[in-house]
Amino acid sequence: MQNKIKMMQPFLSNKSQFFYISTRFISGTLLFMKIYNYLLKTIQTKGAAYLILLDPDKLTNPKIAPFIRHCEKSGVDGFLIGGSLMMSGDLDSFIEHVKIETSLPLIIFPGSINQISPLADAILFLSVISGRNSEHLIGKHVTASPLIKRAKIEPISTGYILIESGVTTTAVYMSGSLPVPRNKPEIAAATALAGEYLGMKFIYLEAGSGAQESVSDEMVKAVSEECTIPIIVGGGIRNPQIARRKVDNGASIIVTGNFFEDENNWDMIKNFASAIHNKLPIEV
Repeated sequence: MQNKIKMMQPFLSNKSQFFYISTRFISGTLLFMKIYNYLLKTIQTKGAAYLILLDPDKLTNPKIAPFIRHCEKSGVDGFLIGGSLMMSGDLDSFIEHVKIETSLPLIIFPGSINQISPLADAILFLSVISGRNSEHLIGKHVTASPLIKRAKIEPISTGYILIESGVTTTAVYMSGSLPVPRNKPEIAAATALAGEYLGMKFIYLEAGSGAQESVSDEMVKAVSEECTIPIIVGGGIRNPQIARRKVDNGASIIVTGNFFEDENNWDMIKNFASAIHNKLPIEV
């Protein structure tokens, strides 16, 4: 983690890096902020960032406002929006509803090139570097990049590594890619390092939605020790203790998703945030 903080310093000390993409009226003041740098600053000040994934197919309109307000109150740092499939959700309409309720960053987590919206603040420009399917390494990106430019949202290049999780997840099936075996941290570490050398800004270790097991602590540590860029970890993280272990082993951003589709779990969001923000005092 210390290496990552040192690497972030040039970004954080150069004020011009912060002024670019997202415009918001907060307390009557117009703010401009580049989302990538916002995430780096959050990692530096809090120890790690906490993002919640919102699936337009799963979070219905009546639940958007109370859920978003609960997340803000509980210390969430931002939202990923998207899913492997978009069967019924309207992305633009969904983002518009969410944006009304929050000043936090809204980052598209695309399952396809159809999931691009000018209403978002940024998009994870994902390349499935764990697979050998050229469409998900570069093919889809060629089609998507002009759309992203026209939408005027910030692309954040991210090396996406699918990890074996005990089940065949939607991400694995849709990408047509074999996941990295969960007992082979050295493969994940070498793949992540290749992603860093290719210029990726983040590495995303993904166990997948509905994963039986989260990415192992050993794998998170191996990747973190090999790379100097921030590591995102998601999938199968169902309690704050698991989230904290990922951070302690080098994760810089934790993502939770379908665990909070059950409204009975909402009260745990604050506990997740406190566990992930290991530089901040624990709130009771």
